[in-house]
Amino acid sequence: MPNSLKMHTRHALKVAIVFTPWLISMYILYWLEYGEVWTPETAYRGMASVAILVVGLGLSFLVQLRIAKYEKVEK
Repeated sequence: MPNSLKMHTRHALKVAIVFTPWLISMYILYWLEYGEVWTPETAYRGMASVAILVVGLGLSFLVQLRIAKYEKVEK
């Protein structure tokens, strides 16, 4: 496999891994709405939505930090 193709593949995999927690949090919000687990009248729905998104984005950030730290040690 050519070196540039290998680099692009590794980068694409890293991006996919980093975005996974955020995508899962988005899916949780979709599932809660689609499954009618909560309705617009649900108490604290807005705060729960923000909390779910913050957790997903925070985990994505931590995964990115971990990958960056691993790459720095690897070099």
